[in-house]
Amino acid sequence: MKQSFLEISFAAIAFTLAFSIAYATGLDIVKDAVLYAFIIQWILYIPAYLFQTEKFYDLSGSITYIFVISYILYSTYEPNEIDYGNIILSLFISIWAIRLGSFLFMRIKKAGEDKRFRLIKKSPTRFFMTWTLQGMWVSVCSACALTGMANGIILNPLFYFGAFIFLLGFLVEIIADNQKTKFRKDPINKDNFITTGLWKYSRHPNYLGEITLWLGVAVMSLSSLSGLQLITLVSPIFTYFLLVYVSGVRILEETGRKKWGHLDSYKEYIKNTPSLLFK
Repeated sequence: MKQSFLEISFAAIAFTLAFSIAYATGLDIVKDAVLYAFIIQWILYIPAYLFQTEKFYDLSGSITYIFVISYILYSTYEPNEIDYGNIILSLFISIWAIRLGSFLFMRIKKAGEDKRFRLIKKSPTRFFMTWTLQGMWVSVCSACALTGMANGIILNPLFYFGAFIFLLGFLVEIIADNQKTKFRKDPINKDNFITTGLWKYSRHPNYLGEITLWLGVAVMSLSSLSGLQLITLVSPIFTYFLLVYVSGVRILEETGRKKWGHLDSYKEYIKNTPSLLFK
């Protein structure tokens, strides 16, 4: 009972934090978009729990990104007026979401399950908390883009610099994912860890790309923000914290130590290769 209360409380805190950021923007359509992001997760949680499946969890997150971005784009549309900044930014995020969502969906379909959810999905409150956290992920990460688009993205040198950062991060993420996928497909590499390609220079280049592209989104949105709206620039910081300390690097590093920690080659790899970019 105590554990369930803590999980529901944590879900409530996640929602409150995300909505508070949206509220600080002073824009109703941003607040509405964030509400929709959570409502989508809570609705999808029901069949996910009833059928005890996590197979469409990651795909749902990507679809939610596309929905909230499209909602803002539609809400700010003016007849006979083309807002190129909003269109470019929405396309960037939508293409990223489609690519990542389909990649993760195909990966879990092939694997049969996501081991992270093996115990989580058995608890209704813990599983609900997990879906709520996804709503928070979508809301906080996209907050600067949603706010910038609601105001109208300004096309200036800073925007194009941000676009370059985004494309660089997106490219790194795609290359890293493809390199690891090919590595795993080769029977010779079964039960081995990857140290080639981008993985030679970073233990988690896919996450490095993810953090970089959201930094690009923040830079692209910066010129369109003012006052308390600048709080939405927490997006890349939140992404870094989430991937490094919560769901990504931390879990994979623990799994790696359990699986290969006894190997000198793995110890050497950990010693000489930075987790992201710098030691």
